[in-house]
Amino acid sequence: MDRSTDSSRIPALGRRGGGWVFIQVVLFWVLIAAGVRDKGDIDGIKLLVAVAVGTSLIVLGAAVMFLGIRGLHESATPMPRPKPDGALVVDGIYGYVRHPIYLGVILVAFGWAVAMDSVIALIVAVIYVPFYDLKSRREEAWLREQYPQYPAYAARTKRFIPYVY
Repeated sequence: MDRSTDSSRIPALGRRGGGWVFIQVVLFWVLIAAGVRDKGDIDGIKLLVAVAVGTSLIVLGAAVMFLGIRGLHESATPMPRPKPDGALVVDGIYGYVRHPIYLGVILVAFGWAVAMDSVIALIVAVIYVPFYDLKSRREEAWLREQYPQYPAYAARTKRFIPYVY
């Protein structure tokens, strides 16, 4: 089990983690606004490549999010605290990464920054990484409380990048 951060010390930000969702929504709108307001100065073929790469990341991220949401079925919730009557899902995309929805959001954020040629949006996308890492650790503390089999699952499945992290 990953004990590099004591997850129980990460603030809950509400009974079900609503504060985490609020911060997530604020970061989303900051990312969107940054991409719209802070256009870079590349043009021509470089811009086409940036848009193609960015769009590819957005599509990949959306697909990963979709698979994550679909895999959860009735256990899906926008809150980091799992539903009391939810089930632990360890197959499908969850057999490769523990937090595919967060991974998908991160990919979409980087895709948006690249497609929009926005340094400020890229900075916001970089902020997504530690934010979702912390949020996932808080969520995992709750998952360990609710599902006795979670530590074994976490030991064999990486958090965001299959076989790496």
